[in-house]
Amino acid sequence: MTILPPDHDRDDLPNDDQATQESPSRIVNPRREFLRSAAMFSGTVAALGGGLELLTRRPGAAAEAAPGEFGDLAQGQVRRPLGPYDTSEPVTPYAQATSYNNFYEFGTDKADPARLAGSLKVRPWTVKIDGEVRKPQTVDIDTLQSWFPLEDRIYRMRCVEGWSMVMPWLGFPLAALIRRMEPTGKAKYVQFTALNDPKQFPGQRSRVLDWPYVEALRLDEALHPLAFMAVGLQGRVLPGQNGAPLRLAVPWKYGFKSIKSIVRITLTEKQPKTTWSIAAPDEYGFFANVNPAVPHPRWSQATERRIGELSRRKTLPFNGYAEQVAGLYKGMDLKKFY
Repeated sequence: MTILPPDHDRDDLPNDDQATQESPSRIVNPRREFLRSAAMFSGTVAALGGGLELLTRRPGAAAEAAPGEFGDLAQGQVRRPLGPYDTSEPVTPYAQATSYNNFYEFGTDKADPARLAGSLKVRPWTVKIDGEVRKPQTVDIDTLQSWFPLEDRIYRMRCVEGWSMVMPWLGFPLAALIRRMEPTGKAKYVQFTALNDPKQFPGQRSRVLDWPYVEALRLDEALHPLAFMAVGLQGRVLPGQNGAPLRLAVPWKYGFKSIKSIVRITLTEKQPKTTWSIAAPDEYGFFANVNPAVPHPRWSQATERRIGELSRRKTLPFNGYAEQVAGLYKGMDLKKFY
């Protein structure tokens, strides 16, 4: 079966005029404030958009800051010290990052996730961790978040369709979770499974893909410091359209690898079958590393359109993270293992 991705050259991209005027902020004492605020919203995530106080802000932080120190997240500006994993490129404004999304569980149109995200209930929510681990368990999402200090990561995100964003995630390293579960010597891969519930995900009432959505990484990829579990976006609780309450962010791979609304993490000995590689194996490989030298069968991957920009820019190998991750694939034919 060949799946057509939704209009990779569409012209209805959100523009800067659509960006809401949000309060500027930076991340301050993130875990305590984030968890306290997240606990207040046990219903739908439809209300978690514009107008909310940024969830990681310490009370009075704006008044304490020097003028202009925080920048304007609504307009894509971040003025805080960059971490070792951050890109310095302008952040995609929140309104654009939350209104132009691929999330087939809601529908195949870019506007479907934001329009239908109110159907997703993110509390209660549990994540099952099993397979080749010494400490298998099912854990509540709030307990899971409390295990780790939350970190900022400003990552590039490159969609296989030829567009890109810069996303400021809030979350924790995937490696920290895996090590806590103590993998056995047989563990070679990490498989992720998303929620399968057509009542909450209207897109699952169609057979456009085989549900539930499944993705996977090699264990060494999952343990890389850049592999990240996100629970927030731009200092807010992660919106439903962006994968609430827990999603993967793997910035050197095409966006479809970064599975959303995760309910299960399984360590396996054998390479798992993943959703897009089942649906269209001639178009979507297991590794899905961003590679401008390997075209998609139906379009070039040499350039991309950054959301909010009119012109196209060159796509970088591994989405600009080659220095950090190229060693994972030493000796591999990246045209064969796409």
